[in-house]
Amino acid sequence: MEAELRALPTRFLTPDDLVDMFELPSVETVYQWRRKRTGPRGFRVGRHLRFDPDDVRAWVESQLKGAAA
Repeated sequence: MEAELRALPTRFLTPDDLVDMFELPSVETVYQWRRKRTGPRGFRVGRHLRFDPDDVRAWVESQLKGAAA
């Protein structure tokens, strides 16, 4: 997974990108993370949700640090 994170695209990511990247069951998981404020920071472009690859990387690193504790 680390190699995949290093290879994150430079464009903003969609919820579907996160589903593919993390092999999530559905896009609803991404929206649940957002409602619970447990996932990577996202932002709206009109009605579309987008994620900055740097924020996704930072979120993954924080998850890894929490798992190591």
